[in-house]
Amino acid sequence: MYGRLFPYARNHLQTYLDANGRSAEFDRFASLMDQDSKDPELKKLQGHMWEEGYRSGELAGEVFEDVPRALKRWREQRIDTGVFSSGSVLAQKLLFRHSTAGDLTSFLKWHFDTSVGVKTDARSYAKIAALMETPPPSVTFISDVVRELDAARAAGMRTALSLRPGNPAQPENHGHPLIRSFDEWC
Repeated sequence: MYGRLFPYARNHLQTYLDANGRSAEFDRFASLMDQDSKDPELKKLQGHMWEEGYRSGELAGEVFEDVPRALKRWREQRIDTGVFSSGSVLAQKLLFRHSTAGDLTSFLKWHFDTSVGVKTDARSYAKIAALMETPPPSVTFISDVVRELDAARAAGMRTALSLRPGNPAQPENHGHPLIRSFDEWC
């Protein structure tokens, strides 16, 4: 989705700002996008642009084929699931509501974004566990980024490195269990 959502927002930035009386802010937001900034105002703006794209049918939330099966299985096993993303909560909900597998939002109990902290800081994961009202050792965090997994593990969570096509290369010897499909997990 990274390869579709961010170019979509960049390509529609001027039109969106013009339509919302914010044309003068183009350079600022374009610069933030070019820097891959996690600025909360930018994330909110991107979320609104993506919302328009999902509504128009130009965008669909791409999920791996094992994701809906796993979410259903986990719900049947009474395992609550959530998402922690640098994308806004709105963007997360849109992606799962308009997924290629249908509306998956009913399977997700929690949505966390960088308002809880950065993804490479153990304090963010401690805060998430507190918000979930769950002890960190009872939480499993799965990511495709070792630095995020290291932070979650430092907060006391269990971790697993997701190896999927298109994921960025990660350092070897990281000490996290590996999974290639959610069918391998629980």
